[in-house]
Amino acid sequence: MNIHFILQGKGGVGKSLVASLLAQYLTDSGSALFCADTDPVNDTFSRYKSINAERINVLNENQEVDSRVFDSLIEKLITHEGCAVVDNGASTFIPMAAYLADNGVVELLQDMGKTVYIHTVLTGGQAMDDTVNGLIALLNSQPAQVVVWENEFFGEVERDGKKFVDLKLYTANKARIKGIINIKRRNPSTFGKDIELMVSNKLTFADALASEQFSLMPRQRLATVRKEIYQQLEAAGL
Repeated sequence: MNIHFILQGKGGVGKSLVASLLAQYLTDSGSALFCADTDPVNDTFSRYKSINAERINVLNENQEVDSRVFDSLIEKLITHEGCAVVDNGASTFIPMAAYLADNGVVELLQDMGKTVYIHTVLTGGQAMDDTVNGLIALLNSQPAQVVVWENEFFGEVERDGKKFVDLKLYTANKARIKGIINIKRRNPSTFGKDIELMVSNKLTFADALASEQFSLMPRQRLATVRKEIYQQLEAAGL
């Protein structure tokens, strides 16, 4: 079964959104899913009630990262008979990445019959350089294949007019990149408002489509977005 870690050192770029989208896709695909939220600052992922992510406090009484907590998490991932999604915060990006690398976690999980994917977010606008640096750090430190999520909320994900697939960073690491999932920037007065309402209320697509907060056309637009994301995840072999 597949283990999915969501890692990015830049905060506020949509990591928990990615975790929620991935969790919904895997659940709807029939997986017996285990989800964990290890963000010590923003417990966004675990606030999606329908996803039922376990909140895991990775900080000890001195507000330092407790590696023993990570140990327990890895044991849960090994014993769980199904897929798993682990969301991690920007503040613990470096400790989590170091823990995975120093303890050979990816290799251990693979030896136990698991397939490990690292998911990270690239965003347009001013944060692009920071998110690119986070991707580079993961490619350099983690032996797992990487899934790149392009989040266009802050603008198109491009540098000097070049899209990610046209950058040397991509071509040099193409074999390491399992897939690229694009979260489009859509009309802010229609799709944008619908998605904002869904996300701000921590609703899954299924929750929103069944909610009286959304009338016919908003539900249609949300169904369109879900279909597009799911098709990309399926095409990537996830």
